[in-house]
This record gives sequence, structure tokens and C-alpha cells, in this order.
Amino acid sequence: LSLCLSLSLCSSLSPSVSLLGRKRDYSPVSWSEYFEMMDDVVVGSSFRLFSSGQDGPLLVLLHGGGHSALSWAVFTAAMTSRVTCRVLAMDLRGHGEYKGQICAIISGHIDVANVVRATYGEVPPPIILVGHSMGGAIAVHAASGSLLPTVVGLVVIDVVEGSAMDVLHSMQNFLKGRPRSFKSIDHAIEWSVKSGQIRNLESAKVSMVGQVRRCCNLRVSPVTESVAEGHEEFYDLNYVTDKAESTAWRIDLSKAEKYWDGWFRGISNLFLGCNVPKLLLLAGIDRLDRDLTIGQMQGKFMMQVLPPCGHAVHEDTPDKVADALASFMTRHKFAEARSETKR
Repeated sequence: LSLCLSLSLCSSLSPSVSLLGRKRDYSPVSWSEYFEMMDDVVVGSSFRLFSSGQDGPLLVLLHGGGHSALSWAVFTAAMTSRVTCRVLAMDLRGHGEYKGQICAIISGHIDVANVVRATYGEVPPPIILVGHSMGGAIAVHAASGSLLPTVVGLVVIDVVEGSAMDVLHSMQNFLKGRPRSFKSIDHAIEWSVKSGQIRNLESAKVSMVGQVRRCCNLRVSPVTESVAEGHEEFYDLNYVTDKAESTAWRIDLSKAEKYWDGWFRGISNLFLGCNVPKLLLLAGIDRLDRDLTIGQMQGKFMMQVLPPCGHAVHEDTPDKVADALASFMTRHKFAEARSETKR
């Protein structure tokens, strides 16, 4: 869904060559440029975690479908520079560097609770759950239960039950229409920016590493697809030659179709029923469904629209999302602004 909405929201394509005539750099960037630590936590299955910060409340960051914890990299650097906090971003079941069964993606809120307890003990610090798209639905389910009793805040980014359910019917068509593989990670990054999936090149260079992986000894041949102002060669696994190296998606989202309805159905009322301060960040006001429109008019949650951006709001405009979240946290006295931010 995250990838589908990203493409459907694209209104313009970025040129591959700057006005100065120099080709843009699409090479990947390491996670260590943005996070302080990387670790794997085993709670039945193995979950890859990225973290920063030692003090303050804990932001648990949950990515959207098809993405990974690395989608929060640029946002994390922006966030920790604004308020004193800890950040924990995890690869959800079946995504990124997760290792284990993929059969129960719908129980993601249980995975989140298990990972937090394994990392911070039975009484973790005050938690603000922050989720984007599918991760937003998981955050709502986690906040509405009693699995994490120290949750003090909930932030949901660009997911609303009504609009999510409407777009599910077109998800398979989108997945069939995107390239099945690329000849390198650099080309995957280039495609993500030009297609509008991620409109921020800095974020794409670290985030796409968590969405695709190198596959050696594949038999592939080039397929030409029209991209931006020219034609770029991408590769499709349906066409074959020997001893090639390609880059393919880490997760086959089409196989998760049976879980899609369960991710989003009922989350608007669950969100409204969560008895903690809530913030909803949207790419456009048209996302609101009836229940959330009524709830917003009744003052049951804070809302902010952050155009112009695509569905990957926290990747396209990480500074604006960090500003909104920092304001939310300081207003409710969850965290203190850093001295340089105060100045």
C-alpha cells in the first residue's frame, strides 16, 4: 500500500541531469550516517533494529509496507537534533533484514511489543509510537491494547482507514506494473526518485537499501522502460542470460494480499479510542474519512497536513515531520527541546 500510494501521488518526475549538466549521484549511503547503532534482536524470529539516543522518551518507528527501518534514517537525524529522545526503528516481519516466518504479518503489534520488551525490559521508558501507512495501522493496534503499558503518545502518518481500503483493489495492478528488478542498487534508487515513490534523494539513497537486495547468478536481460526525460535500462527476471548480478525486491508484497484488509479495517475507531495524545500527519486533507473528520472536529486528536509531498511523508519532508513531532512532544511535556533548538 505504501508503494502504491507513493506512485499514485506522483505529480512530477525529477530529471536525471542537473541544470549544470552533471549527472546526479544515486549511489547508496550507509545507515551509520544517521543512526548510532544497529542490532539484531531474536524473539522467536530475528528483527533488525536501528537506534539513536540515550535519554528521554522512546520513539518506536514503524515503517510502511515494502519499506524498512531505514526509511526513518533522515528523519531520525532531524528528530534527535530537535529534542532529547531515544529512537528505535525496526524492520517489521517479512521486511528488510528480518529473518523468520512471514506468515503472520497481521500480528505486527505483538512483534513490536516483544522487541521493545526484549530491548528495554518489562518496564521500558515512556513510548511514543510512530507509524507510517501499514506501520501506522500496527501502531494503532499496539496503542489500543495493553501490550505496552508505558505508551504515552501515538503518531500516525498518512494512513486513514477509508482511503486505505479504497486503494487496496489497485494494489496488485501497481505491483505488476513496477520493475521486478534492477541492474544495481544505484538504478533502484534512481527509479524510486524518478517514479515519485521517494521524492527526497537523500532519503532514497539510504532507504532503498532496505527495500532491495543484490541477487547473484541470476539470468536476466535488459528491459527498456520510459523514465523521466530519457530511457533507462532496468531488468526483469522473466528474461534471462547467464552469470549476471541483479537487484530485486526484498519482499513480494503480492503474497501478503490476504492480510491487507486486516491491516486497515477498523483502525479509525481504534485510533480515536486510544486514550493517549494523538497526532495525525497527512500528505493531503482529502485523506480524512468520515469518522476521523468528526473526531477532528471534536478535538480528539491533533492533525497537520504537510504538502507538497508524496505518501512517504517522513522521507519526502523529514524536517517538517520532525518539526511537527517535536512540537507535539514538547507541548505535551514528553520531551525537552535541545538548547540549540530553543535558540
